Amino acid sequence: MEEPIIVGIDIGTSKICTLVARVEDGSNLRILGVGIEASQGLRKGTVVDLNAAASAVSRSVEKAERTSGFEINAALVSLAGSHVSSINSRGVVGITGGIVDHEDIDRALDAAQAVAIPHNREIIHVIQRGFIVDGQDGIRTPVGMHGFRLEVEAHIITASASTVENLRQCVGASGIEVSQFVLNPLASGEIVLSETERQMGVAVVDIGGGTTDMAIYIDGDVWHTMVLAVGGNHVTSDIAHGLRLPISQAEEIKLKFGHAQQSAVSPEEQFTIRSFGGDTPTRINRTELANIIEARMEEIFYLVLQEIRRSGYDGLLPAGVVLTGGSSLMPGCRQLASQVMGLPARIAKPQNLVGLTDQLDSPAYATSVGLLEWALLMSEADQYIERRGPQKSLDWTDRLRDLLRRLLP
Repeated sequence: MEEPIIVGIDIGTSKICTLVARVEDGSNLRILGVGIEASQGLRKGTVVDLNAAASAVSRSVEKAERTSGFEINAALVSLAGSHVSSINSRGVVGITGGIVDHEDIDRALDAAQAVAIPHNREIIHVIQRGFIVDGQDGIRTPVGMHGFRLEVEAHIITASASTVENLRQCVGASGIEVSQFVLNPLASGEIVLSETERQMGVAVVDIGGGTTDMAIYIDGDVWHTMVLAVGGNHVTSDIAHGLRLPISQAEEIKLKFGHAQQSAVSPEEQFTIRSFGGDTPTRINRTELANIIEARMEEIFYLVLQEIRRSGYDGLLPAGVVLTGGSSLMPGCRQLASQVMGLPARIAKPQNLVGLTDQLDSPAYATSVGLLEWALLMSEADQYIERRGPQKSLDWTDRLRDLLRRLLP
């Protein structure tokens, strides 16, 4: 039997990463193709220039196709941006026949979705948090249980319909169908969190270029999600304004000399810059740079803390905060997060990868790899799995099924 191929496209503000992987032994991923391209036409996670974004996605996909040798026809795509919002809902149904079956669960989830959502918004995820059968709560899988009344607690994530459609168009321009959109922190959470952390209570915070995304996990389920329109690009912009530099030079200095804690930097350390209008290079104290970075990073962590408090789950996170995303690589970031939020913090990156993994060993690619992990965990996995590549000795039924799959939507 041919092993299935899955594809994930992480469309971020700073980079676009396309990954192609083969599912081995039913649950292991082998990375076959990687396509990383600098992002264009995106700002704070949303499309601002359709043509530029579509061509950047196309270049990333081409690189992944070249390295993997597979043609990409469908993929899971990451989603972020301040337009994303979430609500918790509850659905109640009567159990037909006295024993819970899959049909009852589907009806309960449909009932949970019957909430007032504006016409310009689209439901992205409906995540079940837990079930209640005849008043008994804390049930994870109620199938086969006896009862008369089934309730489901669901976490519903919605996004702006026009923004989602623009993103779909960008990917569609490369001839790729979007199997599903996946919220960034959910994809990251799949790859960086341990089962113990999920059960105890943890917040995964993905600090990207244009957005900071958060998901709170308690008792193994997602309880709250949020996207802030602030990220690493704002740090670069602050440096550019504070030291009067071009954005490209500010980014270079941030990566080379940046530190998120001023107190950890020696006052003697200096570096040279060439600011706007300056004929001669100027020497700058590294503490001055650290002061600019610390102010913005502190603000990001304070906004995350405010959101945790607003959600009402601030006392339920003994496992603390797991930081991921490219901006979490900033030296001193973990210590500052722990100091501002008063919670334990660690920086996480994708682990135990097999295949073309040289570039992926970084927190910046947690979402990219998480998309593949998400595809594996989907209950309707066949919908997201592309069976591509050279096919040997197909009989006529397989050929017919393959033809229908291509022709029918």
